[in-house]
Amino acid sequence: MESHELLREVYQDSSPKQIASDLGLSLSLIYKWAEPQEGLGSGATNPLDRIRKLITTTGDVRLVQWICETAGGFYIKNPKQHWSHPDFLVPATNQIVQEFADLLAVIAKAASDNEISPEESKAIRGRWEDLKSVTEGFVRCCEEGNFAALREEAAAHQKP
Repeated sequence: MESHELLREVYQDSSPKQIASDLGLSLSLIYKWAEPQEGLGSGATNPLDRIRKLITTTGDVRLVQWICETAGGFYIKNPKQHWSHPDFLVPATNQIVQEFADLLAVIAKAASDNEISPEESKAIRGRWEDLKSVTEGFVRCCEEGNFAALREEAAAHQKP
């Protein structure tokens, strides 16, 4: 979906007039954001396209993480590899179980004194992000039926 199409859908559930008022912008500009820019479209570069360009230019995912946190969510990066062979399905599931076990170990250690420090909280968050990433990669492979690089991915996440 293109950004202008998304904005058009958002405008169906929100008031463009209120958006313009809240942002201190003209109503016509708000509507132009929901029009295509290319070809004969008279659209204006909308904030979504600007954010995409900022992320592309900087290559810094903290921008995406901040946006997701602001919306009450979190960002999980999709895996780069494309897996295509089922022979390594068991090691992949074992990797997910191991990541989950590692997360539980960090949580148990942090909670052992009935307090969780900022450093422990950061460690828990890190393990959680690792688990989400590994699991997302696995789920995408399941959806695509594509398991070629599972062995490499599992090996890359193995702890010495």
